[in-house]
Amino acid sequence: MSQTAVVTGTTDAVETLPDAAPGGGGIPSELPRIDSARRVAPADARELSRLFLLRLRALEEGTREYQYARNTLIEMNISLVNFAARRFRGRSGEGIDIEDIIQVGTIGLIKAIDRFDPDREVEFTTLALPYITGEIKRFFRDTTWAVHVPRRLQELRVELAKSQEALTEVLGRAPTIKELADHLDLREEDVIEGMVAANGYTSASIDSATCSKPRASDGGEGRPLAETVGDVDPETELFEDFHTLAPLLRELGDRDRRILSMRFAQEMTQAEIGVELGISQMQVSRLLTRILTRLRTGMLAT
Repeated sequence: MSQTAVVTGTTDAVETLPDAAPGGGGIPSELPRIDSARRVAPADARELSRLFLLRLRALEEGTREYQYARNTLIEMNISLVNFAARRFRGRSGEGIDIEDIIQVGTIGLIKAIDRFDPDREVEFTTLALPYITGEIKRFFRDTTWAVHVPRRLQELRVELAKSQEALTEVLGRAPTIKELADHLDLREEDVIEGMVAANGYTSASIDSATCSKPRASDGGEGRPLAETVGDVDPETELFEDFHTLAPLLRELGDRDRRILSMRFAQEMTQAEIGVELGISQMQVSRLLTRILTRLRTGMLAT
């Protein structure tokens, strides 16, 4: 009777058991049963992964045996995710927890398992690490922008950063927009657009100082950003109204303009205007209604 190994820890301590009967526990007879896959030593995980990957291709997707093999592969190789995630630990200050990075990296590991081809005779780690790292990079690219910009500009930002660094080493100074455009074979307008879009990658609090230089007046830090940001001026809308109203007033007759002046500039009552013009208060009211309706209609039509 053939036997199946049971891996119980991070060493080679292995207990042998009879092969599982068909359907017994859902563990295929060709694979060892691993009780704690995450505790398998990396060297053992490398050899076991080869065995599991070969067997996975022969199993029918959706069966219990298939799920056991696939889940065990994920658990055994989670150390690859932890290794790749350490490269991005310094970026956890961008508001992303390291656990989120590991979770995203695990998605890359699963993709590598599903797409691995044993016939290519390539080490699984050779395929898995680029998948894991690529998934994490896409996660940062798509989620850490303070302002959402098109994917094309997100990728352009990365290319610009690489080109700026390379050209700075060659030129001994920061490259110009034209030099960047020539280096990337782009139009200068595209380079400018990419540099502007890069401003959306990070954001700053409006309470943060605009510069590190102290103010001479109080010896403190630079002015808060909120003090330098413009606000909506309510007088702007009033100016636009006056600009629209001016030609309409010039089209009025002398008496109509005089009535408006007495009512709104001199703040006279309708009765006082009537005395001034020698007409009744009712007539003044009708005249004002006609004049204001004409002006309102003219302003809405422009």
